[in-house]
Amino acid sequence: MQPRKAISHAIAAATAASFLAACSDGNQYVAPPPPRVTVAPPTKQQVTRYLEATGSTAAVNSTDLVARVAGFVQEINYKDGDQVKKGTLLFTIEPESYKLKLEQSKAAEISADASLKQAQASFQRQADLLPRQSTTQANYDQALAGRDNAQGNLDQAKANTQMAQLNYDYTHVTAPFDGIVTTRVVSVGQYVGGNATPTVLASIIQHDPIYVNFNISEQDVLRIRGEMARRGRAPEDIKTVVAEIGLQSETGYPHSGTLDYAAPSVSASTGTLAARAILQNADHVLLPGYFVRVRVPLGPPRDSLLVPDVALGSDQGGRYLLIVNKENIVEQRKIEIGALVDTMRVIESGVAADDKVIVAGLLRAIPGQKVDPQMQSAATSAPATR
Repeated sequence: MQPRKAISHAIAAATAASFLAACSDGNQYVAPPPPRVTVAPPTKQQVTRYLEATGSTAAVNSTDLVARVAGFVQEINYKDGDQVKKGTLLFTIEPESYKLKLEQSKAAEISADASLKQAQASFQRQADLLPRQSTTQANYDQALAGRDNAQGNLDQAKANTQMAQLNYDYTHVTAPFDGIVTTRVVSVGQYVGGNATPTVLASIIQHDPIYVNFNISEQDVLRIRGEMARRGRAPEDIKTVVAEIGLQSETGYPHSGTLDYAAPSVSASTGTLAARAILQNADHVLLPGYFVRVRVPLGPPRDSLLVPDVALGSDQGGRYLLIVNKENIVEQRKIEIGALVDTMRVIESGVAADDKVIVAGLLRAIPGQKVDPQMQSAATSAPATR
């Protein structure tokens, strides 16, 4: 090979090697930057702890109105669904015959009273004559027996009058308490009260006040009793504990009452304790039979830590939060949650006030991986995005 050609080949080989080396340097892998996430410290706020349950409303008083005497319905003195006061006349059952019996009984009582007075006078004369031996013991005993018999007849006549008065009063069926009367189940002119079983005329239901029945678990019972003991309250102070009620269609708990009753023992079969609240219901918003939400405060408000509820995750181990540590590494933190306050969730344990909780970009945060945290206030953070 000629020297000139050899030099040319050498230069070409060096140029190609240099080009390949340059191409190799340009294809080196460069790691992507850490994913950006939004973090915020927990919000500090005073929060009241509540015991929450589902219950049902029930009437304080509810009863059937029945015919206690036999007769024809003479008048129906209300309209179906009327709200009435205690003592309002609702039905009239043929009172004339019972009024006549009452008058007969009163007349018999007057006659028996007159007979007693006469017998008493006869007895008194015999009693005065006997010490002077102006009468016999037989006459005295006869006068005594006549007086006692007359007294018995008067007592019987008075009892008959009272019974006749009761029967006459029963011909006027009145409301036993304030309430709403249901539709009547009898008509004017219908014969009622003639069977062994009393005839039901209608029903009356009291709506104000109204009961709310619910059950609480054994653990909740222990919590309530422990809180009452901590605050120095006795079991009989239960009626001072506030109960808040909300319908399924309502936001929050707009109705307020007090606890009224708690069963003396926990049911062995269900592990729950029956409880009851009572509340005023003047506007009749609550009707018996409604399913309602119930919450009972467990003491005064306490300092709490809250995070956006959407920042929480869950797995087979329970609920957790994703935390960014000092090295900007994501950690999965197991937590115990409390009440929901608007869009914020109370964290009972598992998080500290200075922790950086991931509130946005959760899908980009992988435990054990590094992230680029962007700080913002948890109270003003937008809903977390996964």
